[in-house]
Amino acid sequence: MTAQPHLDYSALDDVALARLCGSRDRQAVRHLVTANNQRLFRAAWSILKDRAEAEEAVQAGYLSAFAAIDRFEGRSSLSTWLTRIVINESLGRLRAQRRRRDQLESEGVTLIESYRERLAQASAEPAPDVSVAREQLRQLIERSVAELPDNFRSVFVLREIEGLSVEDTADVLGIPAATVKTRLHRARAKLQQALAPEVKGAFSGSFPFAGADCAALTERVLKALKLT
Repeated sequence: MTAQPHLDYSALDDVALARLCGSRDRQAVRHLVTANNQRLFRAAWSILKDRAEAEEAVQAGYLSAFAAIDRFEGRSSLSTWLTRIVINESLGRLRAQRRRRDQLESEGVTLIESYRERLAQASAEPAPDVSVAREQLRQLIERSVAELPDNFRSVFVLREIEGLSVEDTADVLGIPAATVKTRLHRARAKLQQALAPEVKGAFSGSFPFAGADCAALTERVLKALKLT
């Protein structure tokens, strides 16, 4: 279906946008995917800790979401609804990974997993010395967050990096709001051992998923939905 002319998709409420996506309005789908790519990637990475796996989980989550988007009723925000789907997809992949690992280990094979997280290059190139410092800081932050326990890491990424409210984080993860607060407090305490207070302002630039990466994922989703 062709996009409606002169329609401001950013001004639509979530239910209206969902209906257009359900009718496979190409520009509505593009708008929704582009607007949510980074949040969903970060949520998936917080569980899987692998860039490629996280991207695959996000893409699979989008396809599941668009298959069911006609049933979206607006009880939560569309972004929260999408995040919950991607979280569930990521958790399913994590369980499958663990089953495969347990099977290999039960057969006497040692499974060695290496951390291969690579940072996406920012679209705007700063001065070389600033770029090096920013790269080092990002690596420090991402390494420290990656070392958090699984339950703490997901809460920390959604609350501190993505800026979700306590209630939305609880809704997405399916846990009580009090548990979100407790896990966030403990995650912060652990990170204080590795990060100086002055780097807190750099969190918003961590786990970048923009520019070419964001555009490529959007195009893959559109292609999978046969909208290209």
